[in-house]
Amino acid sequence: MTDGSKKDFMINTDNTKTMKTKFLLLFTVALLSFTGTSFAQAPDDCAISLSYFTEPAKIKNYEAALPHYEKLIKECPDYHVAIYQYGVKMFEYFVKEKGDTSKVKDLIEAHELRLKNFPEKTKEGDVLITVAQIKYDNNIGTKEEQFDAFDEAFNKHPKDFTSGKSLYTYFSLAVDLYNNGEKELQEIFDLYDVTISKIDSEKNNLAKKLTDLMDKEEAGTTLTSKQKRAKAVYENNLGVYNTVEEAVNGKLGQLADCPNLIPLYEKDFEEKKDDIDWLKSASNRLDAKECESELSSRLAVRLHELEPSSTSAYLLGKQAEAEGKASKALEYFNEAAELETDNSKKYRIYYSIAENFRKKGSYSTARNYYNKMLQVKPSAGIAYYKIGSMYADSANGCGNTVFEKRAMYWLAADMMDKAARVDGSVAKNAKAAASSYRARAPQASDIFSEGMAGKTVKFNCWVGGSVKVPNL
Repeated sequence: MTDGSKKDFMINTDNTKTMKTKFLLLFTVALLSFTGTSFAQAPDDCAISLSYFTEPAKIKNYEAALPHYEKLIKECPDYHVAIYQYGVKMFEYFVKEKGDTSKVKDLIEAHELRLKNFPEKTKEGDVLITVAQIKYDNNIGTKEEQFDAFDEAFNKHPKDFTSGKSLYTYFSLAVDLYNNGEKELQEIFDLYDVTISKIDSEKNNLAKKLTDLMDKEEAGTTLTSKQKRAKAVYENNLGVYNTVEEAVNGKLGQLADCPNLIPLYEKDFEEKKDDIDWLKSASNRLDAKECESELSSRLAVRLHELEPSSTSAYLLGKQAEAEGKASKALEYFNEAAELETDNSKKYRIYYSIAENFRKKGSYSTARNYYNKMLQVKPSAGIAYYKIGSMYADSANGCGNTVFEKRAMYWLAADMMDKAARVDGSVAKNAKAAASSYRARAPQASDIFSEGMAGKTVKFNCWVGGSVKVPNL
């Protein structure tokens, strides 16, 4: 090849390279223009970034994970829900364990971004409640803004609002706002009714599940490991709700005492005496606090005049009972039970009827009504407590031998155990009673001397049923 030919060849080669380079640049620009994305946002790159983030996050090396999280939410926000699952855990670690309050807003954002990018895999109610609690716990916003956040969550998603802590916080903020002159007393009472009703609903649901498992055990069925774990969870959560209920009542405190209630309703009676809802609310609250006032009688009579109902019949029954007219009270209570459709109110009616019969010594009928209480409110431990007390009181009349009579205390103790498990408000007294009854029941020496180990004692009195003597 001559020098001239070589030179021409090199020029042509350079031109070719230049053309290829220009083509590649034009192709790249065209591709980016068409897709509207960058190569850093390609699916494969998102997968790599997710891996870089989740691998250290899984072993709680959150300092190493953080930069990759920031890249993911910027470039691949809707790539995988794990971004936010681990993101929440990461920021909870920074805030709660490291005490880094600068990460609180990032924690809130992680919850909100999950809802935005994965609404089908996220419950809005859970996010609203959680974010509201985070803002309260970290003193973000005014008390009114904090309350509004809980209020929105509760009103939008009441079924999802199951956190005992958040229920208390919600109500507590309302009372604080009242104390600051930013809410009316009636608003506090209305919210109290809603809060207690929600707590009751959750307790009843748990108590029913727990009772089903306890009944299986009593019938001799051995619970599976899964059922045993569930039983422990139900008992623990019932304890939590009992604590929350006590805290709510404590927060309400003197605001709902008779010296405040009676003047409040007395003042509005003439204006509200034709308002059935107001009459019911006022009557129920005075009755719940056992406020002795002529106003209670006026409310009950007026309510029965306007709309004979379960509420008015029940209140008239309470009035008759206070006057010592047991038969008349029972008539009203039965009328109230027939008319009532709300289980949260019906159980109180059944309790009044049961107590009426118990005090008259009609134990069998009383037990029927206590059981009706439990059907509509499984967490009403007082019903088990009362039945247990009646069993113990009947020991001397339920057996032909001393051993058989004392065996009744085993049944009584079992009832007290149930009361303690489903209702924290009676747990202390129920446990003490159960211990006392077992001390009165036949002991190991009695079982041995009577040769009763493993045998069954049947009761032919009103109690009925039987109890199996423990094996030695």
